[in-house]
Amino acid sequence: MTLREGTIGNKYQVKEIQLEDKVKRRLQMLGMTKGTGVQVLNNKKSGSIIMKVRGTRFAIGKRIAEGILVEEGAYEQ
Repeated sequence: MTLREGTIGNKYQVKEIQLEDKVKRRLQMLGMTKGTGVQVLNNKKSGSIIMKVRGTRFAIGKRIAEGILVEEGAYEQ
C-alpha cells in the first residue's frame, strides 16, 4: 500500500520509495529510508499528509505520498 492510503494514527514501515531520484534523495536526507518507521498524523484525502519520521513531523503532498510504499507494522520511535 502507499503512504497516501494510510490511516490516521497508524504506524507503518517504509518498504520502497518509487519517486524521481531528486525527491528520493531529499527524503533520504530527511531520514526516510527503507525500513524506517512512519506514523500518519493527518491524512487529508484532497491534499497533504502530515507524518512523523524519526521523531520529526513532516508534511508532504499527495503525489509524493503515492510514491512511498509502506507496510503496516509496529516500530519503535
